[in-house]
Amino acid sequence: MSQLDNAITEAAKQIKLLLLDVDGVLTDGRLYYGNNGEELKAFDIQDGLGIKLLQRGGIQVGIITGRVSALLQRRADELAMQPVVQGREDKLTALNELLQSMQIEMHEIAFIGDDLPDLPVIKRVGLGITVANGNAAVAASAKWQTTRAGGNGAVREAAEMILAAQGKLDELLAAYQ
Repeated sequence: MSQLDNAITEAAKQIKLLLLDVDGVLTDGRLYYGNNGEELKAFDIQDGLGIKLLQRGGIQVGIITGRVSALLQRRADELAMQPVVQGREDKLTALNELLQSMQIEMHEIAFIGDDLPDLPVIKRVGLGITVANGNAAVAASAKWQTTRAGGNGAVREAAEMILAAQGKLDELLAAYQ
């Protein structure tokens, strides 16, 4: 991972909650439909481990997405992700509603998004992140951009960056050696 500037490192040190968009972040953004109406999504297993590492490091991981998907709920349940907010196109309003029931402040939140509906949240949270293949306007407003594409390890990369900034990564990785 490349060197981070001080502003990004300082923002990452404050993070207590990482929120994720789904399509284009946890997945490659493509929608697969079967002949019988089924919907398929592919999730990167490395992203899943990144989420678990964050949780072990005391950082909560959740979702705010515009679409509704039973597959997503299944994956979120497998990874014990909370909160999970689906079907909310106005993600900033959804985030503000979440904040009313959580003891967390905006500067303690990171959000990873890839496209225009994510822009208001990326601009408002403490650490707005986009993926390598994120929309140009989103990339221009994000504080940090991954080198990995959405659905291809971008969440893992961001997880490791946040944990490294907080001085937790080496200890968490040592459990695997």
